[in-house]
Amino acid sequence: MTTRAWSGPTAPCRRELLGFATVGLLAYAVDLALFTYLRGPAGLGPLTAKALSFVAACSVAYAGNALGTYRNTRARGLRPYAAFFLVNLAGAAVQLLCLAVSHYGLGLTSQRADTFSGAVIGMALATILRFWGTRTWVFRAEGRVGSWTG
Repeated sequence: MTTRAWSGPTAPCRRELLGFATVGLLAYAVDLALFTYLRGPAGLGPLTAKALSFVAACSVAYAGNALGTYRNTRARGLRPYAAFFLVNLAGAAVQLLCLAVSHYGLGLTSQRADTFSGAVIGMALATILRFWGTRTWVFRAEGRVGSWTG
């Protein structure tokens, strides 16, 4: 028996995917710009700067998804924001795990290898996790049970 993961009534529509990707790109730009500013002119340390830029980017992404991509759902209050933040933390952990496996586990220690494992492979896997988690736990639509995977 074969099943198609992107078919049937639970399949995400093109608008949802495009909206999620657009909001994600905007949040990434906020993260990068704020981190660069906090690390440079503001003179903060790298972990403090990254933590602040991550929280700001999560807030932008949540607002963009709540007001745009998933505006027809009923996610309101602190609980959906907390769930969104946790999903994004899990995505960040996936990116770090990819980097750690490549750098320390496989011994691929060049800057190119680090960038590819963290920012390409890690980001791709984290984006899949974030999309699934966002539509499964944060912005549930009426008539849709769980996720597109079943």
